[in-house]
Amino acid sequence: MYLDRSAGRTAGRFGAVVVACAALFTAAGCSTDAGSGTRVAPDTPDARASTAAADKAAGGQDDGAGKASGARPVPSTPEPAALAQARVNIRDGQTVGVGMPISVTFSQPVPAADRKGVESWLRVQTSSGTMGAWSWVKDHNLLDGQRVDFRPGTTYWQPGTQITLRLGSHGARHFTIGRSLVATVDAKTHRMTVHTGGTAQRIPVTTGAPGTDTWNGTMVVMDKQPKVYMDSRTVGLGDTYHDYYYWAVHLTTSGTYVHQNPRANTEAGHRNVTHGCVGLASNGTAQRFYDQVRTGDVVTVTGADKDRVAAGNGYGDWNLTWKQWLAHSEAGATTTA
Repeated sequence: MYLDRSAGRTAGRFGAVVVACAALFTAAGCSTDAGSGTRVAPDTPDARASTAAADKAAGGQDDGAGKASGARPVPSTPEPAALAQARVNIRDGQTVGVGMPISVTFSQPVPAADRKGVESWLRVQTSSGTMGAWSWVKDHNLLDGQRVDFRPGTTYWQPGTQITLRLGSHGARHFTIGRSLVATVDAKTHRMTVHTGGTAQRIPVTTGAPGTDTWNGTMVVMDKQPKVYMDSRTVGLGDTYHDYYYWAVHLTTSGTYVHQNPRANTEAGHRNVTHGCVGLASNGTAQRFYDQVRTGDVVTVTGADKDRVAAGNGYGDWNLTWKQWLAHSEAGATTTA
């Protein structure tokens, strides 16, 4: 694999991603070297919280899937040792989009017998009393048992929600859910509709050409970078492309982006010609979209001739129904407070 190191970048939370703009086996779209966007929260515990004795919350509700739910008491089981090396995908004090799951990864797989204890000690508190659950996700670059995510039930986070994640006795993260931005890409009509602030914009796009189709399903913005280096040689497509592309919004670990593409200047709104990414024109369209989005915003693709993106390929958590989500949760649903 060829990686561009000219910018001195590091891989971050998801490891080095494939440098390509192609659909090859399970990988689709554009990829880069590690990129300049931040995907890993610092591992230093926050000074504002040094214990896991989260405040008890009252109330609860039926989760509809046969598992106990409601606000959990302080765990009675010993604190799992895995939490000492836990890594969180959100920085302390960060504002993220409404689709952002809380994702915690571990240096080694957590044994199945210890997972309920881990979920119980990962305490989520919110200002909106959100009902949600932890679920074990098979990450695109990790082993089973190395990643657990928390998301709300059947809808995205409520804008303005204040969230605290307590990592047992190893500190906390405090962050905020920002305004809602949800973009829907229709691969058949070559249009992207962006809903934000009660308004809707329709933007011409070009998606993956036949054979290099864009993933279907809901993706969450992982990071964004003003330019990335893409090299088709890394996925066996010869010299199809190897250059910098601009205004790149990163959607999957396997390399799907929304980004500026010169071919979109003539093809956006008419034909699908990319190697798996969503291409935007270089007449200011790509930069305007880039300037709007933040980590955690939602991009859903419909109408593409490809499978739905996997939950662990970036933040594909919303492609699972609530029942499917709970099937991989050991502690079940909880109402945060």
